Amino acid sequence: MIDLLPATCERAILEQFLKAEAMALWAVRAAQAQDVPPGVLEFLRRHEEEESQHLKQFELLLGVNSHGKTSLPRMPSQWRVLAVHLYGYETLGLEFARLLVGLRPDLTSILEDEEVHVGFFEQEVRAILVQRGPMADGARQAAQAWRRRLPPTVARYLQDESFSPYRDGLQRHILGVIDERFLAVGLSA
Repeated sequence: MIDLLPATCERAILEQFLKAEAMALWAVRAAQAQDVPPGVLEFLRRHEEEESQHLKQFELLLGVNSHGKTSLPRMPSQWRVLAVHLYGYETLGLEFARLLVGLRPDLTSILEDEEVHVGFFEQEVRAILVQRGPMADGARQAAQAWRRRLPPTVARYLQDESFSPYRDGLQRHILGVIDERFLAVGLSA
């Protein structure tokens, strides 16, 4: 458990959440173009709507416009890899939502939405892993690859000067929580 951040970190957390919500919105849009199992497309559409609402909320809070991209990012085409990718980033988003709510309890609905998103993708990952064999092995390999790229991503999210006294502890905490989740769901040994 990480201690609450001081109010001096509020703007930085809001700015990072704005970037993360913009990224999540684009990722969810791109994921809809992939071959996904039944029921997932419907969830992704609802998820896109929620991310769009969150993005507008953060734009209003910060007084900025986040729309800069004109093309969707490339997303993995294999469902087992895409599910791990989305699960990982949603888990990262959940940890930042927890930090956000520590500073802004009025934004608890964001945390609740993130918990739903993580829960959905966790269930999808479990469904892949229960199949065993190549599907499960591919998901675990995707998780290892995604996890190797995570520390620089977290470092970028925590680069604001206001995080300086807390950066190392925050990074260890966030990486540790994600490692625990990956272990608990069966993505890592």
